[in-house]
Amino acid sequence: MAITALRPMSCLGIMALALGCSLGLAGAAEAAPDAKLLAAAEKAQPALIETLKEMVLIESGSRQVDGLLKMAALVEGRLKALGAETERRKATAGAGADIVLGVFKGAGKRKIMLQAHMDTVYGPGILDSQPYKIDGNRLYGPGIADDKGGLAVILASLQILKDAGWRDYDTLTVLANPDEEVGSMGSGELIASLADRHDVVLSFEPTAAKSIVKGEPLLLGAAGIATATMDVKGRAAHAGAAPELGRNALIELAYQLLQTKDLAKEIPGVTLNWTELNTTGPRNQITEKAQARGDVRITQPGAEKKLDAALQAKIAAGKLVPDTETTVKVEIGRPAFLAGDKGRALGEKAQGIYREIDRELGLTPMTGGGTDAAYAARSGKATVVESFGLAGFGYHAKDEYIEIDSIVPRLYLVTRLLTEIGKQ
Repeated sequence: MAITALRPMSCLGIMALALGCSLGLAGAAEAAPDAKLLAAAEKAQPALIETLKEMVLIESGSRQVDGLLKMAALVEGRLKALGAETERRKATAGAGADIVLGVFKGAGKRKIMLQAHMDTVYGPGILDSQPYKIDGNRLYGPGIADDKGGLAVILASLQILKDAGWRDYDTLTVLANPDEEVGSMGSGELIASLADRHDVVLSFEPTAAKSIVKGEPLLLGAAGIATATMDVKGRAAHAGAAPELGRNALIELAYQLLQTKDLAKEIPGVTLNWTELNTTGPRNQITEKAQARGDVRITQPGAEKKLDAALQAKIAAGKLVPDTETTVKVEIGRPAFLAGDKGRALGEKAQGIYREIDRELGLTPMTGGGTDAAYAARSGKATVVESFGLAGFGYHAKDEYIEIDSIVPRLYLVTRLLTEIGKQ
């Protein structure tokens, strides 16, 4: 993806630190499982798998508007069948696909929001090389974990709760956006504003497969994402006949990149990696303009401002090529996600629910990837926790899959947690 190239919603960035997850205490005294919800979760698994197949067979890359509209129609139709009042809104930026909203009115007090995304990172024709298939405990397909599995869990969970007659909420909102993989520039503000009108937001990115990390963890923190852009202006000249008359912007850019490549290592809570380079002019001309772009990840509020100040100071300190002009800026994209104490408390409640069915549930404090949970949690008004989707791996790569044996536990977790939230 263009902005959030690093995922998944897992402990991958911190596995070396005791797996990067805090696991519930094995053997802690817990209530017996809710037999009816557990039986309903088991019964729902075949239908959820069929839903996954139907979704995966729709190619819905972030710029494939036709596929995204098919996904929107599928999601909206399922929400209507569940009794929701639905609405389509055009994303305010991007390819022009629709955001799907479904609103349920209940008889309780709490306002709850569930969110997931319909787009994938894959291009047209991906099913030719990466088809939907079943192999043992794995279901394969492009976008099956990230994030069609999350959408399928939402729809199946709501069906279970509808069948059980659960209405212990004031408002329950489902949001499915079409542009998460390209930064949610057309939906992020809507996510933020809607989340502020809810008490709790559950976000349904995937969790990590058991072969990757223990505990099918929920996520309590994710890096914010920014872009650093460095521009150098020099002077064009004939590269063969009069190179001495030019001022090579490419050479100066290379110098400044070397000068700044390690700056972020001295600033807690931020990383910088220069990743793109562009120049103007033909090969036989001394370069007049050159630009570099870098990926910035932010895990502490305000760290990006310190990075920007350090970059400005470094380029002001000197240059290699006389008469060149260098400018640099840091622009924020998706904000950082920090669940805080309220999110951790909800995560610990979820751990207790997993223990009811003799499963461990991890809580990952921070990952380097980005998430729409960051928009939902931006103001701090709602309690937000991420990664209620299915366990899997291979997202943004070849042979993406989910683990079939994560379906029933995830359905049980979501349905039980929603009933507990409704009691508060």
